[in-house]
Amino acid sequence: MRYFLYARKSTDEEDRQILSIQAQITEVLEYAKKEKLEIVREFIESRTAKAPGRPVFNEMISLLEHGKAEGILAWHPDRLARNSMDGGKIIYLVDKEVIKDLKFPTYRFDNTAQGKFMLSIAFSQSKYYVDNLSENIKRGIRQKIRNGIHCGPAPVGYLNDTKTRTVVVDKNKAPLLKKMFELYAAGNYTLERLADTMNSLGFATQMGNKLRISKCQQILTNPFYYGLLSYWGEHFEGKHEPIITKKLFDRVQIVMRQRGKPQSKNTKYFVFKGLMRCGVCGAAVTAEIQKGHHYYHCTRKLSPCKDKSQKFVREEALAQQIKDYIQKVSLRDDWLENILRELDKDKERFSQSSLTHLQNLQNRIKEIDAKINKLIDIYLQGSLSLEEYNLKKNELVNLKKDLQEKSGDFADEGNNRFEQARRFVTTLNEGSYALREGNLESQKEFLKKIGSNCILKERRLNFSTEGTFRPVLEAVPYHSWWSWGESNSRPPRCERDALPTELQPQKISLCGIS
Repeated sequence: MRYFLYARKSTDEEDRQILSIQAQITEVLEYAKKEKLEIVREFIESRTAKAPGRPVFNEMISLLEHGKAEGILAWHPDRLARNSMDGGKIIYLVDKEVIKDLKFPTYRFDNTAQGKFMLSIAFSQSKYYVDNLSENIKRGIRQKIRNGIHCGPAPVGYLNDTKTRTVVVDKNKAPLLKKMFELYAAGNYTLERLADTMNSLGFATQMGNKLRISKCQQILTNPFYYGLLSYWGEHFEGKHEPIITKKLFDRVQIVMRQRGKPQSKNTKYFVFKGLMRCGVCGAAVTAEIQKGHHYYHCTRKLSPCKDKSQKFVREEALAQQIKDYIQKVSLRDDWLENILRELDKDKERFSQSSLTHLQNLQNRIKEIDAKINKLIDIYLQGSLSLEEYNLKKNELVNLKKDLQEKSGDFADEGNNRFEQARRFVTTLNEGSYALREGNLESQKEFLKKIGSNCILKERRLNFSTEGTFRPVLEAVPYHSWWSWGESNSRPPRCERDALPTELQPQKISLCGIS
């Protein structure tokens, strides 16, 4: 009788496949030699038998049906089939005497009614093993997710740690990813422009590809980046380190909902468009290109600008005016360090007053944990549908995340009285960076912080209403805070008096000023 030898291994690791298959062949050949069996061909396959569709196995069955052999020789029945279709096919061919014999070194088969019955049980056991293994793996994955551990490839901005089997922050991409959220939250970027900007900064996906619009949207809507896992419509608290805050994520979602239809690809981009209104009629200021330069002017849709009396102003001239405004309030690095150091000292003296509020937040977090546990019990009792359970749990998890961030703000920043001054001087320092980089987009964003309701009149940019930093612009008697000299120098009394109220040396001391 002629036999086909069949050997199979399902693992994805090539070295383990080769070793296991070779071991099977060696054992089977020794058995064939002992039993004096004629092997006419060997079939070797590295593919799972969980589902039908193995090409090598199907080829072997086809040759058996054409009479090229009468039996199969394999290490064990589970090498032939782990699914009901392939197992049933073999038993059917045995019934039709297409397959007259099956030989296994580890299993005895007799071509009788009882033998075929036992073979069907062996195939069923093999299928049960695969199904049970799959369920165990899925159950383990579900438990890991409930414990806050991400399963699978890490999202862009994170890396898989093979030692701990967790995800860690990618120190190279995380700052760029956070910048991506911040740019979009400002409301001035379409997804297309955001993708182009991030690509110009060297941002790439996990596969090294350029960032596309669809990937941009996927990243901006993924709660993973503020510390949550989202599976099966349910949120879980993640153990990984967040890259952004939930506040920033929520701002991004609001902007995304409000943006509406994306801009046309043919739309020209003008950096200062939308920033100003006409100082004469109040209409919007538009822009156009003339001889390769960007020019801004009133749309002239309202009186008294219909007579086209308002002249055009070049983008370079506007950029210089914005630069002059920023120079008046920008704060250099050494003074920023001194001011922040003194603020930290004063904050420590007042930190005790925040402990009570912090304790209240912690108590509320514990209450939410108790509600989540109670909600799970109610769901398990069958009193809630899965949809109702997920909706309520997601609401509680997000509320808990909000409280945790508020608690963290208190722990990290201390009293809000000093945090306001910290943000103020840090923002002033951002102006110096915007000037050094020469990025008009950054300078425009900084201008929005130091004023509001910008108007353009007679080619001059002005603020028609008071902005956050308006008093500084009007009162500062010097061209730039950089002119204070060396880091250990002290500004003249007139310059110190021009500081905003938060920085006046009335109750706190800054940089040695008393």
